Amino acid sequence: MHHFRSHPEGQQELIIDGTERRIQRPVDNDVQREYYSGKKKAHTVKNNVIVGCADRHIKYLGDTHSGKKHDKKIADEEQTQLPEGSVILRDLGFKGADMGKGVTVIEPKKKPRNKCLTPQEKEENRQISARRVVVEHIISGIKRCRCLKDVYRNLKDDFDDQIMEIACGLHNLRNSMRNPIY
Repeated sequence: MHHFRSHPEGQQELIIDGTERRIQRPVDNDVQREYYSGKKKAHTVKNNVIVGCADRHIKYLGDTHSGKKHDKKIADEEQTQLPEGSVILRDLGFKGADMGKGVTVIEPKKKPRNKCLTPQEKEENRQISARRVVVEHIISGIKRCRCLKDVYRNLKDDFDDQIMEIACGLHNLRNSMRNPIY
């Protein structure tokens, strides 16, 4: 699932977001620093996911990275290129990340220093957040798999990647068997 599965029509609305999962605290101090996430105040690993708004399927799952690494840096390293004509909704954590040629990017407006957002800008940010909440629901659907929600204790190489891929596949299967409500 590391490659982008393209939609037959080409143009689609997508949402990108990062997800963090707790891991067991490493013994080595250098490794501890690498995996410590200041945001979660714990040792974590991260993945970026891209989901489709219309079908709520996970279209892309990035590699697993250390919790210290920022979402945008992960996106830059993976060089995720979306199909031309796609529309991507993203949060400010991905500001400046290149998503490909001919891709429309929709992101909230950042509050300027020592100034306030206008009521119109606040309303636009609310509307973007309301559309982006879909990805948060999908990530919670992935984390139904308890080994992703709790502290991950397995030390086998690349097994954390495999668990995340299985959880995403189970989410897509569960989602495809559901009656459409949207």
